[in-house]
Amino acid sequence: MKKIIQSENAPKPVGPYSQAVKAEKFLFISGQLPIDPKEGKILASEIQGQTRQVMENIKAILQSADYTLDDVVQANVYLSSLQLFSEFNKTYATYFAKDYPARATVEAQPPKGALVEISVIAYKQ
Repeated sequence: MKKIIQSENAPKPVGPYSQAVKAEKFLFISGQLPIDPKEGKILASEIQGQTRQVMENIKAILQSADYTLDDVVQANVYLSSLQLFSEFNKTYATYFAKDYPARATVEAQPPKGALVEISVIAYKQ
């Protein structure tokens, strides 16, 4: 059985998809952009600020389903340029206190002119 997860502390989807879907013990979070949920737009112009906003959006969705970043097992990262990889990693790493999730990082063109988009899968026993 699946359950749709929606958090008011994360931006509304920009298309026909759910913020997240819970299926049994798994939580699948759709790609999150660096949109500030209060302003409804991207405020940060640099990769560090955009990464922080994306991770805060992910944290809000995780919390609304009673998960934490410690439950994240997989992340898919889409960077507008792989030249941002090093600076992205500096901010991304601060969000995980122990074992890092598995991850793929690719160069792509995230919507809305964003520098980064991240989707994650979480698992809770």
